[in-house]
Amino acid sequence: MRALDYLRPESPAAAVAALVSNPNAKYLGGGTNLVDHLKLGIVSPDELVDISRLPLDDIQEYDDGGGPGLRVGANVRNSDLAAHPVVRSSFPLVARALLSGASGQIRNQATTAGNLLQRTRCVYFQDATTPCNKRVPGSGCSAREGYGRYNAILGASDACVATHPSDLAVALAALDATVVLLGPDGERRLPLAELHRLPGDLPNLDTTLGRSELITGIEIPFSPVAALSTYRKVRDRASYAFALVSVAAAVHLEHGAVRDVRIAWGGVAHKPWRAERAERALVGQQLEPDVIGAAVEEELENAASGDENAYKVTLVRNTTVHTLLQLAEGHR
Repeated sequence: MRALDYLRPESPAAAVAALVSNPNAKYLGGGTNLVDHLKLGIVSPDELVDISRLPLDDIQEYDDGGGPGLRVGANVRNSDLAAHPVVRSSFPLVARALLSGASGQIRNQATTAGNLLQRTRCVYFQDATTPCNKRVPGSGCSAREGYGRYNAILGASDACVATHPSDLAVALAALDATVVLLGPDGERRLPLAELHRLPGDLPNLDTTLGRSELITGIEIPFSPVAALSTYRKVRDRASYAFALVSVAAAVHLEHGAVRDVRIAWGGVAHKPWRAERAERALVGQQLEPDVIGAAVEEELENAASGDENAYKVTLVRNTTVHTLLQLAEGHR
């Protein structure tokens, strides 16, 4: 690891100013992802701007006129967020998503913002000896012709077939969460659905954030649909493994029919995939296996897979069916 400078700013504004003044600086939060990449030689900043001690660790309810919700600071630890009583009662899928990620030790260190901004775990991205367009634009995508079991089935491009690793991001995508950002031009709010990008021709750009923009918090609106929700993660082993496929689902039923439903998938795309076509197909319907399966197949109409990752099409369908049926049973 080469030598680098370390800065601990006293305010979010000072942190943003530090990145504005140094184009090769990076924010350091919990550090669980960035430090790995420093060791592997994937990134080589010349300055780390430590934001871990900034006062961004509150969890508060709010009602700003646009409706009530829960505001979560960027530095709230994953374990603290998962254990928060309002999260467990009003947003159970968020708690379950967090508890399915990494290990207890890492959850005690990892932050809310860092979880959302972690980079892909594609084996070729993490191997600096192989071509990877996400790591070195224009060098090629080794995963397209290499080991493809984890590759995306939705929204991929010729330049990249990697998937996004965050469990929390999938849960928040299903809840229409908002990301609060601070940049050189001040504060702005961005729908979480617009935070992450599909790869296109620029897979090296994971998000739509400006280079110096800092996530200061997440806002999750309260809603009837959020209370009956869950997160199911299918993986190779019971802990400390990333999703082969994951499903975040929430449903609001009236007289057994779907009034509102939210579905987001992980492990299938370069970003959390909101299954909006499936949602529309399910509104007004009874939650029966064939009905859910048909809605999922409509969402998967443009799925593309190879021999090694074709299982994901069946897996995401069956997992979504099982998850929604489980929620419907819990409603009775």
